[in-house]
Amino acid sequence: MKTFLKRWNTLTTKQKYTVYGIIILIVGVSGIGIYAFTRSSDTSSDIVAGTQDKKTDAARNILNPSEEEITNASPLSGIQCDNYKQRPVAVMMAGDAVARPLSGLSQADIVVEMPVITGSVTRLMGVFVCNLPQEVGSIRSARHDYISLVRGWDAIYVHWGGSHFALDELKTGKRYSGEDLGKISDIDAMSSSGPFFRKSTAPAPHNGFASLPKVLDLAKSRGYSLTTDFEGYNFQSNQNIDSEKANAKNGTLYVGFGGVFATRWQYNKDTNSYTRYWAGQKDTDRGNNNADITPKNIVVIRAESRQIEGQYNEVSLYGKGEGKLYQNGQEKTIAWKKDGFKDTLRFYNEAGEEIALVPGSTFIQVLEPNQSLKWELN
Repeated sequence: MKTFLKRWNTLTTKQKYTVYGIIILIVGVSGIGIYAFTRSSDTSSDIVAGTQDKKTDAARNILNPSEEEITNASPLSGIQCDNYKQRPVAVMMAGDAVARPLSGLSQADIVVEMPVITGSVTRLMGVFVCNLPQEVGSIRSARHDYISLVRGWDAIYVHWGGSHFALDELKTGKRYSGEDLGKISDIDAMSSSGPFFRKSTAPAPHNGFASLPKVLDLAKSRGYSLTTDFEGYNFQSNQNIDSEKANAKNGTLYVGFGGVFATRWQYNKDTNSYTRYWAGQKDTDRGNNNADITPKNIVVIRAESRQIEGQYNEVSLYGKGEGKLYQNGQEKTIAWKKDGFKDTLRFYNEAGEEIALVPGSTFIQVLEPNQSLKWELN
């Protein structure tokens, strides 16, 4: 240090300033290098962390596959189609033996069957999104229980007349028990000629049919909305379907509606679908080249039915209840829930999670508590 000071004192002022400059330059360059090294390390850490997050997400998807995100698909069936945003069209259809086979059932996203006379006659409602058949029927009269389902699916309701309970609700928006629910979009063949026609294949009053493309034309002329934002149901991934099918066996489901309304479903593992038999005869779609009725999901739920005014009944399809789901060759215990008259009918597993349906059509049958239900492996 003494040597440095002795040498420093011999320097001129100009030489000292030169040394100062060199020192400042060295310090500055060193600082920049340290800063660059630090940023590089931080960035590398961020990249590694980001990559790790992506790997973790990928692993999570492999280990715990969730329902596939199906885009451009019907909210009721999970099937991709061009008109997936099309507002559903719900059509009342006969259950009477003399009207069989019906037209349109094989092309519906959802079909509902429930009693219109307690312990006896059933009636069906086909709900269409992806397919809009030129022939659907035979068309029958409206019932207020079905109107509640129509509200939950944001559908246009097509019918041929109706009970006074139903017609009063359609006219005023008020349910017969007093609740003001608001009007819905409906088309009644009794006051609408364009979409409707009669056929000689069935006796009156079971000979009325409709063209759904013409129904939509009429709905548009009346100012009804033709699109929907209805969220719909959850649907299973292909991986989940394959996993459940692995242990499936062909089987038969017996749904104990009374007399000629009893149905049987034959499960076929190869097609992963259920073929419908009605009163012992294979059911077909008259309007679709006699195609079989082969939905992917059968939902059977229990609900009370009671007569009102003698000739009409009411199905207590509100609140919650028990049921069974048949899909992928499996029988599953479920609960159904419909909080109010305007809410969507939904289905839950024993853990309280909403059920994921198999993409394809779903057939919902509403059994009274004392009616039989049996799943039998072949």
